[in-house]
Amino acid sequence: MNTDFFGAIDRNSYFSRLNAGVKLAVSFTLIIAALIVRDPLTSGILFGLELLAFILVGFRPVNLLAKFWPILIAVLTTGWSVALLSAKTGEVILNLGFNTITTDSAAVGIAMMIRSLAMVLPTLAFVLTTDPTDLGDSLAQTFKLPARFVLATVAALRLVGILFAEWNALGQARRARGLGAGQSLVGRAQTFAGQSFALLVQAIRRGSRLAVTMEARGFGSGERTWARVPTYSRGDVYVCIAAAVIIAVAYGSSIAVGTIQFLWG
Repeated sequence: MNTDFFGAIDRNSYFSRLNAGVKLAVSFTLIIAALIVRDPLTSGILFGLELLAFILVGFRPVNLLAKFWPILIAVLTTGWSVALLSAKTGEVILNLGFNTITTDSAAVGIAMMIRSLAMVLPTLAFVLTTDPTDLGDSLAQTFKLPARFVLATVAALRLVGILFAEWNALGQARRARGLGAGQSLVGRAQTFAGQSFALLVQAIRRGSRLAVTMEARGFGSGERTWARVPTYSRGDVYVCIAAAVIIAVAYGSSIAVGTIQFLWG
């Protein structure tokens, strides 16, 4: 059974050869840079430069986003909701009767979608190219985090893939018993709720067994040694420089034009 997060880890890409701790720091920095601004220009430049950087190193961000289409649906839904709830200033471009969308509210919704994509892309790149064990080695030896926290994080990441597999197994078992076939929308919602509850019960049981097993083997009881030492390369330096350039260009361009807007502004 595959236990990697979101499926098999891509070990052949440029990012897979980088240090896991460096990738985590770079991804977190890019996410924060997109999170704290709300104007479409800054977010658009951030997202555009991220796309360009990933394409240059052989990554296929368009295929990646297409593969995880539920995320795209969530992004579109978020943008639509923001456009409906934002202040209705500017010209009306869509009158729904119970609500309207104006040029300004649509711009806010589009900016939210672009911001979301700028945060999603580095997150997926990190998750799909990072082995949980490599991340644990880097967190413990580079960032000097407590071994108990690191081991719990690695175990949690390993279990995410198992949860996806168990969800599919539960769905197949229910379909084999005739549940969900030909049901109404309410019936499908009830089936979904029941399957979700069954998955939650299995997750709690598995987590409890894992916790007892780790305690029995002495995990987190004191100082421990590590089998692998994290390595660093020039690629790590290049990625850090590229992230700094992306943020500097995006923020610098918005400041020069005078359109930059922070969340607290």
